[in-house]
Amino acid sequence: MRTLKMKIAYRGTKYHGFQRQPNAVTVQAELEKQLSRVLNGPTVVYGCSRTDTGVHANEFVLHLHTEREIRCRNLVRALNGYLPDDISVLACEDAPASFHARFDCKGKEYLYLIHNHESKNPFRTDLAFHYRRPLDVDLIREAGQAVVGTNDFHSFCAQATAETNCIRTIFGFSAERFGDAVELRISGDGFLYNMVRIFVGTLLDINEGVFPPDAMPQILAAKDRLAAGRTAMAHGLYLNRVFY
Repeated sequence: MRTLKMKIAYRGTKYHGFQRQPNAVTVQAELEKQLSRVLNGPTVVYGCSRTDTGVHANEFVLHLHTEREIRCRNLVRALNGYLPDDISVLACEDAPASFHARFDCKGKEYLYLIHNHESKNPFRTDLAFHYRRPLDVDLIREAGQAVVGTNDFHSFCAQATAETNCIRTIFGFSAERFGDAVELRISGDGFLYNMVRIFVGTLLDINEGVFPPDAMPQILAAKDRLAAGRTAMAHGLYLNRVFY
């Protein structure tokens, strides 16, 4: 039995996230359907993460088991021939039998892409959040630095209870402008449900004066979702890199 490690990218617009769900179109279900076709038998894949409806991935890692001796290059070519245009296999390699895409993951980087202009961009529809207001990148870069390090992120989790372990370590945060595009990147050892989207929404609220520029430490300390800001739209979010 072989264990294969696979990297994929996908545009999440048409999917209800990665993870298989009853009566919903998901990336996992589509992958398993086409893998089963190529490998001539039922095939299950195990992903490195879940993603919400409409969220994209520039790099998503998964693993699968197969007894087939097909070369990795041929598997990639065959699978890409069957998959829809919004899912692509980037790479495939043999991995140790013990490899697990989720449990062996050491961290992830997320990208949030903002189209910051009065007019919408038809080439970024569903691929970037259209934000019309002036955006002070220096302000949100400085505000976002407050979450770097190890903190309790109860305030940034949509489904946390008092018993939920919300301790996470953020490795870094950056905000850069490239013309009308603003890229926010955050990396860490793990992320809670809607954590990145709530973090970005809170930064946008800081930009608009809903919260003061130095509000992040107080929001973290509150350990209360109601203390943080809005949840940013899903279609601006990308799982950008996965670390092992």
